[in-house]
Amino acid sequence: MPAYDYPQDLLDAQVALDEVQAERDRFAQSLPWSADSLPGWRADKKLHSDYRPEKPDSPGYTSEQAERLAAYRARILELTTQVLAHPYWATLSGPDRVEARTVLKHVHDTSAGPDA
Repeated sequence: MPAYDYPQDLLDAQVALDEVQAERDRFAQSLPWSADSLPGWRADKKLHSDYRPEKPDSPGYTSEQAERLAAYRARILELTTQVLAHPYWATLSGPDRVEARTVLKHVHDTSAGPDA
């Protein structure tokens, strides 16, 4: 893949977006399974299996949890807009723009291979 000369503010916005999304994902893992208070359930046993899907009662999200999740969503929208509407993309056209966007998404990935 060709190397692209991304402006620093675009790189910084992409890194911030990745970090906020990861932080939101970690936070979401700690939340109840339902945003609203709902009773748990247990489904019928699955065919050819002893697996029986079930969920415990959900207390729902607290107002603080809902506000924090909304703040993550707002920040992700802000950063996504900053990345996608950056003037750098106007300097590229067609497939180059698509490839450059794909490369930017992974520019800070670390390789897990033997050459890392």
